[in-house]
Amino acid sequence: MLKGRCLCGQVTYEYQGEITELAVCHCQQCKQAQGTPFVTNAPIETSKMKWLTGADNFKSYFSSSNKKRVFCQNCGSPLYSQRTDMPESLRLRAGTITHGKIPEPHYQIYCGSTSDWLVLNGKPQYEQNILKNLVDKID
Repeated sequence: MLKGRCLCGQVTYEYQGEITELAVCHCQQCKQAQGTPFVTNAPIETSKMKWLTGADNFKSYFSSSNKKRVFCQNCGSPLYSQRTDMPESLRLRAGTITHGKIPEPHYQIYCGSTSDWLVLNGKPQYEQNILKNLVDKID
């Protein structure tokens, strides 16, 4: 089980599962949404996520026609993103996790947009997004 929260603590959650996939995304959209040179996302099952407090503090922004980014409207912490055509899963922002195991990233995506000074060795790198079932091996 994982537990997490936003920066101000108004949004809290529990995830009744484990992270089995962790991606580092270098796309320009993620950089702008997070204010960082990359973002670390964990694709998880929506059905196992329980928002304990603060769901009424969610603010959503559609960064594309089928992808919403959800954050705490009080402190601005990015919480997750979700595609409208994939309601069974969401991409949890790993930085919000406060309790539970966060594995090493399994791969990197949109590496053509990686900041020149950033080097994350040893993990597969892809020019675009990938689906888990296309990865040869996820440790």
